[in-house]
Amino acid sequence: MKIPGKIRFIVLISSIILLQNCTKAAEGGNMAPPTPELPVYTIISSPATTYQEFPTALEGKNNVEIRSQVDGYLDRIYVEEGAYVRAGQPLFKIDSRAYGEQMNMANANLQVANANIQKAKVEVDRLEPLVAAKVVSDVQLRTAKANYAAAVAAASQAKASVGGARINVGFTTITAPVSGYIGRIPYKKGSLISRTDPSPLTLLSDISEIYAYFSLSELDFIAFQNKYQGATLEEKLKDMPMVELVIADNSVYPQKGKMTIVDGQFDKTTGAISVRAVFPNPSGTLRTGNTGRVRMPQLMSNAVIIPQESTFEIQDKTYVYVVGKDQKVTSKPIKISGKTENYYFISEGLQPGEKIVYVGLGSLKDGASIKAKPISSDSLLKTKPL
Repeated sequence: MKIPGKIRFIVLISSIILLQNCTKAAEGGNMAPPTPELPVYTIISSPATTYQEFPTALEGKNNVEIRSQVDGYLDRIYVEEGAYVRAGQPLFKIDSRAYGEQMNMANANLQVANANIQKAKVEVDRLEPLVAAKVVSDVQLRTAKANYAAAVAAASQAKASVGGARINVGFTTITAPVSGYIGRIPYKKGSLISRTDPSPLTLLSDISEIYAYFSLSELDFIAFQNKYQGATLEEKLKDMPMVELVIADNSVYPQKGKMTIVDGQFDKTTGAISVRAVFPNPSGTLRTGNTGRVRMPQLMSNAVIIPQESTFEIQDKTYVYVVGKDQKVTSKPIKISGKTENYYFISEGLQPGEKIVYVGLGSLKDGASIKAKPISSDSLLKTKPL
């Protein structure tokens, strides 16, 4: 079958166009990708404060177990769990009727003893003139005086019994020894209370001040001793700046604390030494049992600072991409001495004035070329402060 000339012409033109498109596509596939434009940060040094953090357990200034000093039935509970009470405020009442009767009996015995003293005194007064006149033997007078001394001793014993009974009656009303917050109350009204009960009536926590206990390793403790001035440990603690407390929600507690004591020896098991910091707690925000982190400040006069997002890690080592004069990048290991929320402080690996890639590190390799887009450290510090 003979193909018309017009159709042959159309097929020829289409083949030429298709061949040209294929050639352009092949040429485009061999073209090098464009050089990436990435932000570049010039390293600076600046005075800064970094923090060393230690996990801590918090305790109130006073945590007092409230126990009964007499046995009996729990007659009244004057407070609720979690309530704030002041020192001297009544907390519990033990049935006092039995102890009241004991005090009545002790008072009666004291009255009898005082009467016996009077009786013995009368006998001594009667015999003294008779013995002086040699009417009766002095043996009777010595016996009467001995009876008088015994009556006086019996009266003292009875008086002590009255004091003991009065104390027991007073113990039936249990008051708060310190101001603080009431803990859980496991006993209910009508419960039989004993002085030997394993569980206290409640726990009273004075949290006007909070003690934060944490541990320093041997190396941290040596660094602490070398860093602060003073001939004694007490003088070093006075020279140390205030510490901060990071609570469970990662916010910083508004009141700053002061290091007060260090334990006398290292724990043989952990190789650490216990330290205590004291924080004011006027609003009662912190409670016994809270956890957090104590932040010890470290003042750095000339710290090398880089943004945290300018780093990457390989096998537990931290690196940055340094930009050379030829606009090529080279990975470089660094050593971090501290950090803030947004920045790392570098102790080894970088110097002020060097340039590093700020972000966009994921696609880079050693020797890759970039088009540097400088960013101002001042503007970065304004948006992300130290």
